[in-house]
Amino acid sequence: MVEMLQVLRGWSTSRDGETAMSDDNSVLTPGEFAARVAGLAEDFHDLPRVIGLLGGNGTDWAVAQLAAWVAGKTIVPLPTFFSLPQLEHVIRDAAIDHVVATRDALALAAALGIGTTPISDRRAAAFPAPTPGAGVIVYTSGSTGRPKGVRLGLEQIDCQARALAKAIEASPRDLYLSVLPLSLLLEMIAAICVPVLVGARTHFASSVAHSVGAGRPADVLKEFERWRPTTTVLVPQLLSTWVAQLEARGKRPPEGLRYVAVGGAPVSEALAERAWGLGIPVHEGYGLTECCSVVAVNRPGRRKAATVGEPLPGLDIGIEDGEVVVNGATVMEGYLHAARAEQPWRTGDLGSLDQDGFLCVTGRKDKLLVTAFGRNICPEWVEAILMGDPRIAACSVLGHGQEHLSVLLVPSTSGERWLMESPRAHILLWLEQICIDAPLYAVPKDFVVCQATEAKRIGLLTSNGRIVRDAAKRAYPALKIARRPIAA
Repeated sequence: MVEMLQVLRGWSTSRDGETAMSDDNSVLTPGEFAARVAGLAEDFHDLPRVIGLLGGNGTDWAVAQLAAWVAGKTIVPLPTFFSLPQLEHVIRDAAIDHVVATRDALALAAALGIGTTPISDRRAAAFPAPTPGAGVIVYTSGSTGRPKGVRLGLEQIDCQARALAKAIEASPRDLYLSVLPLSLLLEMIAAICVPVLVGARTHFASSVAHSVGAGRPADVLKEFERWRPTTTVLVPQLLSTWVAQLEARGKRPPEGLRYVAVGGAPVSEALAERAWGLGIPVHEGYGLTECCSVVAVNRPGRRKAATVGEPLPGLDIGIEDGEVVVNGATVMEGYLHAARAEQPWRTGDLGSLDQDGFLCVTGRKDKLLVTAFGRNICPEWVEAILMGDPRIAACSVLGHGQEHLSVLLVPSTSGERWLMESPRAHILLWLEQICIDAPLYAVPKDFVVCQATEAKRIGLLTSNGRIVRDAAKRAYPALKIARRPIAA
């Protein structure tokens, strides 16, 4: 039995005076949580081997995820913020004919036209012996192309959770605040697997996670003030939102907050510095679904700015022809409908290791822009600089084969009015000021602004708030024509 499920089995007879998992509508002790997992695992026993998991953040999702694994099932997370065609694509590709759904997602599940099992409150006194063969298929949000299903076994998930728990020094004293959608692999591991392993508590801030999935983060400051967590994981867009809220209200993060991991996209040095200046203990990390999420992360008391930290225990990171390659137990089994993955895994990311073994990632190997003047530019590098400004929620730098760079800007809540109403000349000057430390050829000379709601509607944003690069390239000309010019 994997260690995570061994620990969970022990919850059925211990620590009944404490809280294991909670959300806005329920609070579960370790014993209650284990009993619900056991009861649902019995309900899942006769379901197909591969099942979809559909719903919002909360204790129901956590119970269903672990119950499915106890029952030996492979789960496919189905985000509620996916469009119906997106969900139908995943269902067809993964050959799903049955879905397990939280109460708030039952109507959406019915629209899929396949078998549905609601997540019940039934509890069982005896914790069943886990059935082998459990796993997960995660569809990469990807910046380009159609998402692929990544196959991961439960042993790889367990290995990743143990390594991450060790790296961040997780303990039973921790209270993890979950603000990202659980359909993201990193959040699934950080909010459920790691706390189970170490006996920590998780609170699911369901409304914030829903707003993140919708591409417009809500008032995260309120949730941090209410629950006063010790740890959490954020994407850069959410960190930027929180930093702006703290600055606007003259506040500080809660005492006791000891570790905030930030990943999913590059974190600008300017944003990290602002966060640390407010007292937010930001620790940058790097990973990819194909390697079971986290590959490297900065540790408590051992953070090096402008890097994504050191490799997780048990992983070997090398650089070959400028590309980051990873070897270790958490490399995926392979893509769905494809052969087993080879090791070491070539990530497609460009990077370097410093003399202390800290990794610096500079961009994607296949996304290099070559301007008409022969300049090679990593767009992610410029985007990270731009994202240091709180008025930008997401952006995509374009310009392959062009004389200069252009950028598609998705404004944050605080920056939307200014970016939508300011004269063009003012915004171009502002872009120059943000990129003052970059060479002239890397400063965007043209731009278009797309509101977050519109960006989400037309498929420009992924589930974690990143811009879909190919979609941005296709949409830019039309958005440029649609935007009414404002005189300088």
